[in-house]
Amino acid sequence: MKTIRLTAAQAIVKYLTNQYMRQDDGTEIPLFAGVWAIFGHGNVAGIGEALYQVKEQLPTYRGHNEQSMAHIAIAYAKAARRQQMMVATSSLGPGATNMVTAAGVAHVNRLPVLLIPGDVFASGLPDPVLQQAEDFSDGSTTVNDCFRPVSRYFHRITRPEQLVQALPRALVALTDPAMCGPATISLCQDVQSQAFDFPEILFNKKVWGLRRQAPDSFELAACLAAIKQAKNPVIVAGGGVRYSLAENELMAFASKHKIPVVETQAGKSSLPASHAMNFGAVGVTGVSGANAIAEKADLVLAVGTRLQDFITGSNSLFKGQVIQLNVQPMDTVKYRSMPLVSDARIGLEVLTEALGDFTSQDTWLEFTEASRTSWLTEQKNHDTAEADVTIPSDSQVIRAVNDSAPADTIVVAAAGSLPSELHKHWNSTEVGGYHVEYGFSCMGYEIAGGLGAKMAEPNRNVVVMVGDGSYMMMNSDIATAVSMGADLTIVVLDNRGFSCINRLQMATGGANFNNLLRDTHNQGLANIDFAAHAASMGANAVQVQTIGELKDAVSNAAQSKGVNVIAIDTDPMHATPGSNCWWEVEVPEVSERPEVVEKHKEQVAQRKQQRGY
Repeated sequence: MKTIRLTAAQAIVKYLTNQYMRQDDGTEIPLFAGVWAIFGHGNVAGIGEALYQVKEQLPTYRGHNEQSMAHIAIAYAKAARRQQMMVATSSLGPGATNMVTAAGVAHVNRLPVLLIPGDVFASGLPDPVLQQAEDFSDGSTTVNDCFRPVSRYFHRITRPEQLVQALPRALVALTDPAMCGPATISLCQDVQSQAFDFPEILFNKKVWGLRRQAPDSFELAACLAAIKQAKNPVIVAGGGVRYSLAENELMAFASKHKIPVVETQAGKSSLPASHAMNFGAVGVTGVSGANAIAEKADLVLAVGTRLQDFITGSNSLFKGQVIQLNVQPMDTVKYRSMPLVSDARIGLEVLTEALGDFTSQDTWLEFTEASRTSWLTEQKNHDTAEADVTIPSDSQVIRAVNDSAPADTIVVAAAGSLPSELHKHWNSTEVGGYHVEYGFSCMGYEIAGGLGAKMAEPNRNVVVMVGDGSYMMMNSDIATAVSMGADLTIVVLDNRGFSCINRLQMATGGANFNNLLRDTHNQGLANIDFAAHAASMGANAVQVQTIGELKDAVSNAAQSKGVNVIAIDTDPMHATPGSNCWWEVEVPEVSERPEVVEKHKEQVAQRKQQRGY
C-alpha cells in the first residue's frame, strides 16, 4: 500500500480538496468552497500552516467573530441548496465555544458545515493550557464536548491515524440528505502538527451526489389511497423541496392535480409568489387565508418539512390526515402521520404519475380562492390603515423594500419581528428569493447570512433586513463584507428594543419590562446612529425618514457597488393582525397580575385544540 507522510492538519486539507459534488447535469464542482478561520494558539501552527499551502485551491477567509463566520458558512450552504459547503476553524476555548451556537443553527436547519475547533494537547503533558476548562471528575472532558449535542457527527482526534476513519464518516453526515447537518472534527493542537504515513487512497478524488431515495411500494400504495379519497387536499412545502431541487416537480404536481400549496419559512419561494397554486405562508407567522385552507384540509401532504410548532400551530392547525414525504424517517412519524420516506423530487414524480387524472374538487378550489381573496383584502386594508402613520411599521418597510428591489432579490433575515412579517408580506418573483433562518431563530445571523448568500449566488441581488437588536448583537461582518468587496444591501429597522418579545410579553398578560430600551433599568436611552456606525466600518450608509426615501435608497443601492446600509426608525408596537393560528406559550398559573391569570385560563382552554397523540 502506497503512503504519503503528512501532518494531521495537512491530511485534512488534502482530503477536503479532493471532494467533489456531482450536479444534475453531470458536471462536478468542488464540494468545499472555502474555509473561514480565526487563528489562535489552538489552530494557527497546525491548521493555519496547512491551509496556507492550498490558499489558491481552497481559499481561507478571515472573520471577526467565530460564531458569525460559521453563520456565513451555513448561509452559503443554504443558498447553495446543500450542493456546496464551507469549513469553519477556531482555536480552543472561547473561539471554539463561540461556534457552538452556529452549530445549533446548522443542526436545527439541517445544513452542512464542517467545524474544526482546536482542542487541548492529546498528550496532556502541559495541561492545563491557556483557555482550558478543567473537569475535576473527568480528565478527558473539554469545552468542545459542547459540540456533541449539536453535531450530526463528532470526533475528537487524539492520533493522526484516526482521520482515516473520521473524515469519510464526517462527509457522510455532511452530504447524506437524511442525516445532513454539522460535522465537528475536534482537533487536539499537538496532533495537528504530528505526522503519519497516510494511505494514498484516502486522497483519491471522491465524487458525492444527491442520494435520491424512491418511496417504498407499501407506503406509496397507502398514501395514494389516502390522497385519492381526499376532497380537500393541501400541500405544505418545506425546505426539503429546495434541497431536493424539486421546485419544478412541486409546480407540476400542484398544477396538474390542482392542489393548493402553502409554504413554511424554509419552503417559502419554492414557488414564485404569483403562481396560481401558491396560497402563501402557513402557521403562526403565516396568513389567515393559508391557515384557513390548512385547517379545513382533510389531507395534508407535507413535503420536506420537520413540522415544528410554528407551522402546526403547536399541533392544533391541521385537522386532516397528514402524509409526511421526507427523507428522514424520524420526521415521518410526527403527529401520527402516514410515512412516505422518499426524496422530495422522486416522491412527487412518482405520486404525479400514479395519481393519473386526480384533481381537487371544484368546491375546494372555490374555497381556497375565496380564502386567498380574503387575505389580500385584509392585507390591503392593513396597508390603507397604516398609510398615514408617522413612524413606519415593519410591514410597511418590508413591502417598500420588496417593491423597490430587483426581481431577482434574495431577502435574508432571522430572529425577531421580521420573520413573521416577511413570511406574510414578502413576495418572491423568482424561486429562491427568500432566505430566513427561523429554525433556531438566531439573533445575529442576518448580516453574516447575507454575506454567505451573496457568496453562493453572486449574480443575484441580496438584501439583508435586520432589527436593531440583532444588529447590536453581531454587526462586524459589515467590515468583512466591505473588505471582500461584496455587493450587499442591509436595511436596519430601529425600533429601540426587542419589540417582538415585548409584544409576546404583553400578549401573555405581562407588563412592558426589560425588552424595549425605555422599559429597562437604564439611566438614559442610548441614541445609536446606525448609519454612522456602519459607515465607520466602510459601508455606504444613510439614515432615511420616510417610506419614499427608503424606496429611493433601496433602488439606488441595487445599482451601487459595495455594502450599502440603510437605517430607518420603525414602530415597536405595531404588527400585522394575527394569522388565526394558535401558538402554545406557557403562562404562569399564579400571579399577582389579574391579566396573567386570565391569559393562563385562555391558554388552558385553547390547549384543547391540540390533536391527541
